[in-house]
Amino acid sequence: MQDDALLRYSRHILLDEIGIEGQERLNAAHALVIGAGGLGSPAAMYLACAGVGQITVLDPDTVDLTNLQRQIAHTTPRVGESKVSSLATTLQGLNPLVRVTPVHGKADADTLPAWVQQADVVLDCCDNFSTRQAVNAACVAHRTPLVSGAAIRFDGQISVFDPRADDAPCYACAFPPGDAPPETQCATMGVFAPLVGIIGAMQAAEALKLLLGLSPSLAGRLLMLDARGMEWTDVRLPRQANCPVCAGR
Repeated sequence: MQDDALLRYSRHILLDEIGIEGQERLNAAHALVIGAGGLGSPAAMYLACAGVGQITVLDPDTVDLTNLQRQIAHTTPRVGESKVSSLATTLQGLNPLVRVTPVHGKADADTLPAWVQQADVVLDCCDNFSTRQAVNAACVAHRTPLVSGAAIRFDGQISVFDPRADDAPCYACAFPPGDAPPETQCATMGVFAPLVGIIGAMQAAEALKLLLGLSPSLAGRLLMLDARGMEWTDVRLPRQANCPVCAGR
C-alpha cells in the first residue's frame, strides 16, 4: 500500500478489526450497486471513501430535478445526465484510487448474472419488486451475499441475504415472488429525504463488514425503521424450505 493510501485509510487501519490486512481486502474487493438514486448514492459514496477497489453501478435512469431532494451524489448541473455517469463522477472525486464502472442500463434476469458473478458483494438499492427478485435470484445462483435496502415515505428497511450460509434465508424467503405488493414509488408516495441516507449508509456498513469477514451481519434479520418516531423493529427471518428460489441449494 502506497503512502497516500496509508494516509487516506489511516482511520480504518487504526481499528483492530480492520488494520492494514483488512484495508487491503477492501482495496481488492468488487462491489456491485444496483441503483444510483436515493439509496445507491450514500451507499456507493461510503464504499468509495472506504476504499472498495472496484465499484460497478447499474441504473437506467437520468438525473431529474426531483431527485435532488434526496439523491446526494447528483448536482443541479447534472440534470439530464445518466445517473451512473453522475455517480461515477462523484465517486472518483471522493477517491481517485477506486475504479468505477458505470453501466447505464436495466438490471434484469438477462443482464444480472454476468455482473453478479464478478462481484464480491451486491447492494440492492433499486426501487421495484421485480428487479429485487431478479437480483436475489442471481445472488443465490452465484452464492454472492446481498445487502438489500428499501425506503418510502417515512419507512425504511434493511437486511442481508447471504447464500454462502446453508441456514440463511434469501430475499424470496421473506418476500415470495408471487406475493408482489402494490407498486410504490417516490413519485407518487413521497419519501423523507434523510431516510434514504440512513438506510443507504447502513447498506454500506453491512457490505463492508461482509467484505472484511466481520460478524455478525444482518443475515436472518430484517430491521425496519419508522423515521417519524425513530423506532426500529427487528424481525427474525427463517429460511423457507419450500422457497422457489433457494430451496435445495
